[in-house]
Amino acid sequence: MNQSGVIAAAKAEPRFSDIIYEKIVGMIADGRFPINERLPSEPNLAVMFGASRPVVREALERLRRDQLIVSRKGSGSYVRQRPDSSVLKQVPVGSLADVQRFFEFRAGLEAEAAELAARNWQAHDRIRILSALAALEHCLEMGELGAEEDQSLHDAIAAATGNQFHVTVRDWFRPHFSIGMSVTRSLSLKRTPLHVRHVQDEHQAIVEAILARRETAAHDAMKNHILNARARMFQGVGG
Repeated sequence: MNQSGVIAAAKAEPRFSDIIYEKIVGMIADGRFPINERLPSEPNLAVMFGASRPVVREALERLRRDQLIVSRKGSGSYVRQRPDSSVLKQVPVGSLADVQRFFEFRAGLEAEAAELAARNWQAHDRIRILSALAALEHCLEMGELGAEEDQSLHDAIAAATGNQFHVTVRDWFRPHFSIGMSVTRSLSLKRTPLHVRHVQDEHQAIVEAILARRETAAHDAMKNHILNARARMFQGVGG
């Protein structure tokens, strides 16, 4: 499949279950389904959204995987956490489920890239990685978004693999990478300085492991960072 084919596949029309998933996320975010309250039953949700029960069940399963709801045996599904409503404003309509799927894809891809980078980086890669990390630190100190700087750090790690396919994949899916990073970093600006520092500490751990050529540690640090970023998408910003 060529580049245009890859991009077309990534832009496929959302499934009906993804649309329902996004609608329920929105209803949780705006308080119509409050935290700790039980969601309507599957049959009632099916009527509400004009969908079959299997489609509703698929949407609920993704909500469970994203830790927005929890099921209690014999009782139903309950709201576990309330995401910030701005999440839905920053992604194209119907694509929120795919944003989360892309984090899942990134977790494997970028963990392997970090491991390869730890094995293969050269002197010029070290300079580029440290420069990108310093730029992110500056954004943190200035209270700036830092999405482009975040992207640059991950780009530098991909380049340090010595494998051009890691660089190519990042170019092909640049808009997808950008959306996830912009959402998570904008949410970080609404949170406490301690939270933002914790995210930067994750970056620091990745870089330290790569530059120390600790391949397994670099792999694990990157995977942890991406999965944490995925979870942070739906964490509330209060407090």
